[in-house]
Amino acid sequence: MRVSIDGEDIQRAVASIISAIGEDPGREGLIETPRRVAEMYSDLFSGLGKDPKEVLETVFEEGHRELVVLRDIPFFSICEHHLLPFFGSADIGYVPSGRVVGASKLARALDILARRPQIQERLTDQLVDSIVESLQPEGVAAVLSAEHLCITLRGVQKPGSKIVTSASRGTLRTQGATKHEFLALLSQR
Repeated sequence: MRVSIDGEDIQRAVASIISAIGEDPGREGLIETPRRVAEMYSDLFSGLGKDPKEVLETVFEEGHRELVVLRDIPFFSICEHHLLPFFGSADIGYVPSGRVVGASKLARALDILARRPQIQERLTDQLVDSIVESLQPEGVAAVLSAEHLCITLRGVQKPGSKIVTSASRGTLRTQGATKHEFLALLSQR
């Protein structure tokens, strides 16, 4: 189910916001702003209606049963509370049950989930759950670290502070040695 973003509605809303802050939406520097914002929202929210499990469908029977880690995957999303960006990096690890997926597919699944109004905690859980449902690995974990502009620009105004979230399932949750191996690989920066 693909979601259609109504660009015309967004343009009207942005023009209304420009007026509401006391500016003239017809002023030369602002006249194209509603259209630009509508185009930007189309990109920022392009994950709406997409299923991340679809990009994880292509798997390879390799018999590999040891930890696989993809580190430092850049991502950005939009905080659903303030419609401000948050951005950072994700680390994903999984222990295959013999089936592996191309590394780029993990990054694409992250992008699909991130490109919708989000909170970081939900994004982390949705990413791990999508991998579990698609690959049926023995274990999976993800750690996301991100700076939130709602913390940087407003409220407490603490630039550089980051939120770190994690989620784990299966052996990466229950087996201390496997979890320790994952965390040790992440510390090798």
